[in-house]
Amino acid sequence: METGGLEAIFLANRARLLRFLRAHGAGDAAEDLLQELWFKLSRVDTGPVAQPLAYLYRAANNLMLDRYRSVRQTERREQDWVEASDAPVSGLVVISPGETRLIAREQLLAVEAELQLLGDRTATIFRRHRLDGIPQRDIAAELGVSLSTVESDLRRAYRAMIELRGRFDEV
Repeated sequence: METGGLEAIFLANRARLLRFLRAHGAGDAAEDLLQELWFKLSRVDTGPVAQPLAYLYRAANNLMLDRYRSVRQTERREQDWVEASDAPVSGLVVISPGETRLIAREQLLAVEAELQLLGDRTATIFRRHRLDGIPQRDIAAELGVSLSTVESDLRRAYRAMIELRGRFDEV
């Protein structure tokens, strides 16, 4: 498949790719990441791609991870500069490691509580897939439910986690 064909697949699945990015933590940057993916597709000749949609999902995920790493590096650099210079930086909030652990612990408890509100099956499916890395088909067989049930429960869990993350960001 030539680049034009890959671009056509991208355009036909743009909404799905956007939902994928948002569900996997891109948040407000999801649109920017899709735009970046579009630019990359239009500039690079990828040659034949056996599974173009899977290729696009992987490329979108890689862009999201690259952006995440870049943000973390910037934060680390700023933190190192503040610690080295002992100079206050306007707009930069310095959180001690103890506070960071406390916040993380509180957020983990909130995640656990949110998962329990969704029910045991949904919580189990979410943990097995996201934490244990078990494929959805295997989880369906393990729990004796259909694959669509697993997918539906994961969508509910992702939606709840995205909403919870939004509440964390508001604080």
